[in-house]
Amino acid sequence: MKEKEEKKANHGLSRRGFLKGAGLTTAGTVVANSGLLAFNTKFGPARGESFGPDAVRVSINVNGRVQDIICEPRTTLASALRDHMGLTGTKVVCDRGSCSACTVWVDGEPVNSCMTLAMDVVDKKVTTIEGIAKNGELHPIQEAFIEHDASQCGYCTPGMIMSCTHLLENNPAPTLEDVKKATRGNLCRCGTHPHVFKATLDAAKKMK
Repeated sequence: MKEKEEKKANHGLSRRGFLKGAGLTTAGTVVANSGLLAFNTKFGPARGESFGPDAVRVSINVNGRVQDIICEPRTTLASALRDHMGLTGTKVVCDRGSCSACTVWVDGEPVNSCMTLAMDVVDKKVTTIEGIAKNGELHPIQEAFIEHDASQCGYCTPGMIMSCTHLLENNPAPTLEDVKKATRGNLCRCGTHPHVFKATLDAAKKMK
């Protein structure tokens, strides 16, 4: 026993102690190199106004009209539009931001409404597929989709139209590659993309 204690003293560290020390040294090196402060507790919990879990009143500007709804804080913009406002033109397909069928504009930019909370757009302007027609007349993109048979089952169509309309609003003379890029996130299982491209390019010519 005495001989073992002498050997341990001569080595200075046990195997377990060495491994523990090496682990702490490695962690410290990573933290130092990454700029992170491990175990830093000077920052407390986030502070700010909280909502829920009960439903609250939310005012949203949709297609130029402010609408008041009562919904839970977790309610998505897609659900608010469809279930609370009756604007069912916006479709929910994948419900996880992968297909873009639910595309609407928020302050003029396309977003996936299934991934956006209704409470996050209370101070913004939302435009849906119902809002791009003016004075009872279809938007040129909508007319072109009909002429070129660019919709089949129809689930992806509203999102496609919103993406293509946004393109023409910002680029009145797009190329085929521009249209493909604008709709790269819009999935169509029916395979109608070639008709969508033709419709968009045709609409661009008519809008000049």
